[in-house]
Amino acid sequence: MTEDELRRIRAFLAGFARRQAERTVELPGGFAVFDDGFAGSWSHNQVFVERAGGEPAALPALVDEVMGERPFRLVTVLDGEFGQACAEPFRRAGYRHSSYLVMRHTGPLPAPEAGRAVEEVGLEAIRAPLAASWRAALPAADEEVVRMLVDRRATDRRGAARVQLLGARAADGAVAAWTDLYLEPALGIAQIEDLMTAEPYRRRGHADAVLAAALRRAAAAGCGTRFLIAESEDWPRRWYGRRGFEVIGRIHGFERT
Repeated sequence: MTEDELRRIRAFLAGFARRQAERTVELPGGFAVFDDGFAGSWSHNQVFVERAGGEPAALPALVDEVMGERPFRLVTVLDGEFGQACAEPFRRAGYRHSSYLVMRHTGPLPAPEAGRAVEEVGLEAIRAPLAASWRAALPAADEEVVRMLVDRRATDRRGAARVQLLGARAADGAVAAWTDLYLEPALGIAQIEDLMTAEPYRRRGHADAVLAAALRRAAAAGCGTRFLIAESEDWPRRWYGRRGFEVIGRIHGFERT
């Protein structure tokens, strides 16, 4: 069951990237995505390796060829074992390697918490706190870069059959925590992505409420496979583990400036 779910999740991730892209270029074993409207966004201009095949040592040159004059390189390898085999060739080519965990929710669905309403919100409702989080993460970035990083979220709407931005409001009415929910009911798959809490509202249970609501909505939509991607070396993986998520696989990322 796990291998079948991993295959379906990888197919979902590849399909999301293709639909989100302004244009794609087919490559042996994968594809490249591009969006000239967000030319500075790494996630919108990158190479995806969908499946094992070919010689890992040949990939860095292939990436250089397709990415051309862009000043950065990002490669996502969806097959965990093949991604590990690619690690050394990319390291020699000057790339930094990151490993990410595919975590599937296997616990019981959480019950709604009294007084913790979660609703679908628009991008403008989270623009200010999202921009603030990017300024904190990238202190050298100018305001145009911050604006691009916020506005690029609008392209997510193209990626899945149904895309919802869910938010929990604090007592002052501001959206305190939020997440994207990508639903593909026809495939029975849902992804929870970019769960965040605005800095002034952390450690108050808002993220828990948003995560619980996303899981319930996914189940109600008929999505029996509910998953997220977490960095393998960062603390959220343990937070998710305590909330019923189990590691079922890995994907790999390689980046270079």
